[in-house]
Amino acid sequence: VLEWTNHECPYVRKHYSTQNMQGLQKDALGKGFLWLSVISSAPGKQGHVTAAEADRLTETRGAVPKAVLLDESGEMGRAYKASTTPQMFIIGPDGILLYMGGIDNKPTSNPMDVETAENYVRAALDSIAAGRGVAQAITRPYGCSVKY
Repeated sequence: VLEWTNHECPYVRKHYSTQNMQGLQKDALGKGFLWLSVISSAPGKQGHVTAAEADRLTETRGAVPKAVLLDESGEMGRAYKASTTPQMFIIGPDGILLYMGGIDNKPTSNPMDVETAENYVRAALDSIAAGRGVAQAITRPYGCSVKY
């Protein structure tokens, strides 16, 4: 699982302040998935952090990605055509893209919306873990623009 993130984005804050993102990370890890958080914010742009700051954010938020990847050049983000934070990608063990898009169907920064949202990522993880195809393999991402 690749999660594009920017801690200063209110849409990302929505999912971290409600423990939604951390819950997804824990669920994914429990199902045997590898979770990587990607920060493509360029130096001087909103959301840019050092490695030490990324580690501190991960710890203080109770996040559990396998690693946080700093993509200051934007090379990885552009390769995946990541456009928003948060934006999610699930890649199979064979390298095939199984899901890409938004985390859910509530494109707001309101934390109260998490409770009633249809979580596309959770549904995709559940389907993949059960050996089924992903019903909605592509959804519209929403959030802040990636700060290349």
